[in-house]
Amino acid sequence: MKTSFSRQFVLIAALLLVCMFITGVGFRFLMLKSVEAEKKQTLASDAAAVANLARAYSSAGEMEDNWDFRMSLSFISSVGSAEALVCDLDGTVLLCSCDEFSCAHIGKLLPENFRSEMLADSQAFESDNLSGIYTEKRFVSGVPIVSDTTGEAIGFVVVSAPMTQISQFMLRSSTLFLYAALVVLVLALIAATFLSRSQVKPLRQVAEAARSFGRGNLSTRVELSPKNSEEINDLAQAFNTMADSLEKSEQRRNEFIANVSHELKTPMTTIGGFIDGMLDGTIPPEKHRQYMQTVSSEVRRLSRLVRNMLDISRLQAQGIDEARKTRFDVGEAMGDALISFEQKINAKHLQVSVDLPDRPVWTRADRDAITQVLYNLIDNAVKFCPERGQLTMTLTQESAKALVSVKNTGPTIPPDELPLLFDRFHKADKSRSADREGWGLGLYIAKTIVGAHGEDIRASSENGVTEFLFTLPVVR
Repeated sequence: MKTSFSRQFVLIAALLLVCMFITGVGFRFLMLKSVEAEKKQTLASDAAAVANLARAYSSAGEMEDNWDFRMSLSFISSVGSAEALVCDLDGTVLLCSCDEFSCAHIGKLLPENFRSEMLADSQAFESDNLSGIYTEKRFVSGVPIVSDTTGEAIGFVVVSAPMTQISQFMLRSSTLFLYAALVVLVLALIAATFLSRSQVKPLRQVAEAARSFGRGNLSTRVELSPKNSEEINDLAQAFNTMADSLEKSEQRRNEFIANVSHELKTPMTTIGGFIDGMLDGTIPPEKHRQYMQTVSSEVRRLSRLVRNMLDISRLQAQGIDEARKTRFDVGEAMGDALISFEQKINAKHLQVSVDLPDRPVWTRADRDAITQVLYNLIDNAVKFCPERGQLTMTLTQESAKALVSVKNTGPTIPPDELPLLFDRFHKADKSRSADREGWGLGLYIAKTIVGAHGEDIRASSENGVTEFLFTLPVVR
């Protein structure tokens, strides 16, 4: 399996090699063109100088047999590291700058096309052996010798230099470039190795943390470092956020299991104890009816728990069925829910205040589910409202939202307790046995239903007044 390090290393190495190759080819091409241009200019200058010298001696009629001209021709050629030929108008070589008096070049004939080019353009340049005059290919530059008196060409001067000079120069330059490229390549690969390893190391830390997290170590976190890149730290932060969320979910799951076990323990123990007592005769027959009523009550409580848990699971999995949503007046639903608590309200002599708008406030929702929310909030308010306390229900409209409020007087709930009110099996009095009528699921169910409608519910408590407020969409 290829690792990220190997992939990055191979990619960087390949890119460097391609860049080096392109740079080397471009460097060689530009260098060759530059050297050729410089050589062409040098040979053209040397040819023009020799032509001027030949024209001067030709005017005196002493060019071919003049020893000074021969010495000057050899001197110019040696200084310019080139070889010069002096030819007549027919292209026959008359003089050569080599040291030999009778060299093999004398008497040979210049190519017709080369002479024509010199006559037409006043100069010519090519890479050739001049039809066998030279044994190897050379850079050749030629110019005509123009008479001072007639202004016509009387001969030609050809200056040439071996191409081996440029070849050796290009070989040395290419070798130097190759060594430099290899050094740069090695240094770049070393730098790429350290860079790749520095990038892969935090990724391995994240992977190791994920494996540790998968093995059940939910406290595992990835350490953020200023040495890491911004993307790596973002990944680490995202992992830590996910880990925090999963750890909290696991804590809630464990608490949920513990709470369910705790809540089921008491009624199941009660039911089992009473039934065993009736079966073994510990409880006399005349008291069977009394204890069977207690067993029946506990069974109904367990049935309500199961039904509530199934409703919660259905809402969390499926949400609110659109087919169950209808248009209804929120104020009317509030009144219907309040009437069902008439006996409990009268038993505690509560003062009830209901504030509704003059006009109906229409919403579109699952009426039965919203009635359940109202029922749970009113039940909670009545339960914790003291004797002769105040119960207030308010309906207001703000923009496209209906705000439903249920308030009750009573003990102020501490601020750190408020976020926990909507948790499953949470009871504000911290007593699991004091409230025999509830399971601590009422507010959790209310939050689940409101959330399934895409709305919000919140709680506040200060100065002896506790308020639960939730929203609904307003329709016409």
